[in-house]
Amino acid sequence: MDDTFNIQEYLANGVELIIKDALKATFKNPKESLFLLKFSKNAKKATEIRKRYEKNGQNIPVFLIASITSSCNLHCTGCYSRANNSCSDEIPSNQLSADEWENIFTQAKDIGISFIVLAGGEPMIRDDVIAKASEFSEILFPLFTNGTMLNDEYVKLFDENRNLVPIFSIEGDEEITDSRRGKGVYRQLVNSMEIMKKKNIIFGASLTFTKGNMSLLVSDEYINKLHDLGCKVVFFIEYVPLNKQTADMAPTDRERDMLFSEIDRLRSEYDDMLFMSFPGDEKTSGGCLAAGRGFFHINSHGGAEPCPASPFSDVNVKDTSLLEALDSNLFKSLRDEGILMDDHEGGCVLFEHEEDVARILNRVD
Repeated sequence: MDDTFNIQEYLANGVELIIKDALKATFKNPKESLFLLKFSKNAKKATEIRKRYEKNGQNIPVFLIASITSSCNLHCTGCYSRANNSCSDEIPSNQLSADEWENIFTQAKDIGISFIVLAGGEPMIRDDVIAKASEFSEILFPLFTNGTMLNDEYVKLFDENRNLVPIFSIEGDEEITDSRRGKGVYRQLVNSMEIMKKKNIIFGASLTFTKGNMSLLVSDEYINKLHDLGCKVVFFIEYVPLNKQTADMAPTDRERDMLFSEIDRLRSEYDDMLFMSFPGDEKTSGGCLAAGRGFFHINSHGGAEPCPASPFSDVNVKDTSLLEALDSNLFKSLRDEGILMDDHEGGCVLFEHEEDVARILNRVD
């Protein structure tokens, strides 16, 4: 453990702030507030579980990112998953079953993980897995979706299980969104948001910010549009380059500092909305939080990876427990060798150290 930075204290405090802000954002929604009060108690219990593991020398992250499918119904321009061949139109035969995901969720609950991001591909393709997730009220499941597969069954599921929080991926206005995601997708997203608002179901938006689009995404005009649609949670997701040629699109420290300043402003001006960034400020969090420091990723066939942006794995949760996966050679090497703490100019530290990650896995000499 770093003598000057306590990762558990940092993350525990962060969870408390998230819940506090979420309660403020849902103050006028009794159903959501009641769930969050119950979840707050469970989150405190989870913190105590993580602290017990920490005393035994094992760090348990607060977050798990679960790519429950590699299939998607859209072909978005610049999709990182498709560029990495980790997303396709077909449903692969080796993807984890709903029962296997249920086992992962159970293990996550038992070791103190409080948040599991459901991702893909398009996660709403896997209604069987999402139904399993709904049964774990101790865990909050933000569900990152393109918003095109919402139907009456899903609306009912979200209404009855408030631990499932749809997060709709949107690029900006109609022209920008449709140019990347396909004609008509923006209107489908807006329609999905209007259904959520009508049903009084909390939902969020996921905005990918680059060096060039941040001023639009943090503008009052755009945030007001989301607010009017009923959006309560906004995730600013840092752009990860597809390759070296697109690296100049990645935000640098300048843009990142600007974002944090704007998020502070938005939090003060929109007290009924919750604003978060991912991966967040690596300086204040003592470095990159991947590889189990603050989160890790399980892909659709069970590979435990440092992060969705670093699709490398040396263990599969079909063959091992989450605890053993967190102590894999890859994860331990990334944490112990200082790669996650390395200074870098914008983008993703693991993207910049891709050769080092591959070397650990003996993929290159």
